[in-house]
Amino acid sequence: MFLPLMISLALVIGILLGNWITGIRVRSIVTDEVSKQKFLIRPGLTTGSGLLTTRTNKISSAIQYIVNDYVDTVSMSSLSESALPALLENLDPHSTYIPASEFQRFSEPLVGNFSGIGVSFNMTDDTVAIINTIPNGPSEMVGIQPGDRIIEVDDSLVAGVNMPSDDIVKMLKGPKNTIVKVTVYRRRVREPIEFEITRDDIPIYSVDVGYMLDDKTGYVKISQFAQTTYKEFLQVVEKLKAQGMNKMILDLRNNGGGIMEAAIMIADQFLKDGQLIVYTEGRTRPRENEFATSRGILHDDGLMILIDETSASASEILAGAIQDNDRGLVIGRRSFGKGLVQEEMRFTDGSALRLTVARYYTPTGRSIQKPYENGNEDYYHDLSQRFVRGEYEHRDSIKFDDSQKFVTPGGKIVYGGGGIMPDIFVPIDTVSASEYYNKARSLGLMYRFAFHYTDLHRTPLEQFDKAREIEGYLDDMDVMGDFIRYAREKGLEPDYDDIRVSREVMENTIKAYVARNIIDNQGFYPIIADIDNILQIAIDTFTSL
Repeated sequence: MFLPLMISLALVIGILLGNWITGIRVRSIVTDEVSKQKFLIRPGLTTGSGLLTTRTNKISSAIQYIVNDYVDTVSMSSLSESALPALLENLDPHSTYIPASEFQRFSEPLVGNFSGIGVSFNMTDDTVAIINTIPNGPSEMVGIQPGDRIIEVDDSLVAGVNMPSDDIVKMLKGPKNTIVKVTVYRRRVREPIEFEITRDDIPIYSVDVGYMLDDKTGYVKISQFAQTTYKEFLQVVEKLKAQGMNKMILDLRNNGGGIMEAAIMIADQFLKDGQLIVYTEGRTRPRENEFATSRGILHDDGLMILIDETSASASEILAGAIQDNDRGLVIGRRSFGKGLVQEEMRFTDGSALRLTVARYYTPTGRSIQKPYENGNEDYYHDLSQRFVRGEYEHRDSIKFDDSQKFVTPGGKIVYGGGGIMPDIFVPIDTVSASEYYNKARSLGLMYRFAFHYTDLHRTPLEQFDKAREIEGYLDDMDVMGDFIRYAREKGLEPDYDDIRVSREVMENTIKAYVARNIIDNQGFYPIIADIDNILQIAIDTFTSL
């Protein structure tokens, strides 16, 4: 009577034992395969998380597996934050993931404003020194002055504590209509002064300056392309037209791009109705053409565009549209070579993914995107390699692929595959360079001295409102002698042979910085123009036409 019971018990024990042994084997296989295959889980293996097969999304399945079964507690959010940049790394250099904490910083230059107190400052001897206040901005309205030193922000000491400038910016920024308390030290005032400043929208201007070089020639400098750029550009054009402008030098150097539509609308001002400005096309994006309209007010004005190796993206769209339509001359050095178009996808947590979805092509059909197959490091080191190859000094050091040759309607040969090559090449200025100058520049001594000098002479300088007036005042002073003594105090011993070689460039740069400290870019650009060889060649070319 016990035999059936013993047989049944043996069967149960055998099944349990078999399952236990099989479970050990399965987990052992998973462990071995993970070790050998770099986290490739073989299809059909049963784990504590269920069945993982190649038919499921491998990435989401892997993340879920980690969240469910990893030996320690992990966050799905932190895994995603780490995984997304890795996913994009091997696509192209311009597809990027922006965490929620960084999104506002990335977006502000493109939107054209932020909420803050309306000052520009630099760090001088571990102190926040106010350079300028925004006209009619929150700080100017309560009485903050250029030259003031911020020592506390909301009762937190910021002077003499080696606080990074980015941290100070975060403290001064904040939601519109909120209040920040700022304590400043002011020269010739014994006690610190406290201000309560109500934050407000602060514009970020992308058109740095517009002024007349002579009776007919206007100069306009665009530093980036934002949502407000086109409006700013039209305002400057209206002002210069009223002063008699019928020729323009448009400076796109050090302009890394931005919003493509802004560049297209500015190109429209110069081109005739129906002329192609640019077109875009991608694997899942059909070709889209952008044509000029009849709305332009600069159709008949002379035009020259200045570019260099730091001009990229939307800058290259604008320069390419002008060059390919034979509308004006492009002067300077070969541009960066970014011909990819990104679209933005926002996530519910405030982060975003900017993904390359298309390439853009100039009117002749050339893509100016430079190669990126060798990885991001090689891609961004390209500019230094250009210097090594001699491209900044000699036009014939620049090699183009004949398969990338295109011809404009006027018969001009242009090339794709690596930036916009200017019609008139201007080499980098090496004549005025010296070891002393290079050291002073790398240490930021000219910039720092200019603020120091402005601080000491602010009262007489503030009586001037034009660049040439400030320059005239400084010409009567021993600015260069004062700089040499200042640089020595900062550890740079004078080399008078080098100083003779670089004196004109150094003195001019210091004057331009001082003028900027007093009247902003309206002071800087007219003075620095005297030693700007690309700009001077553009002016001479206009004169000879």
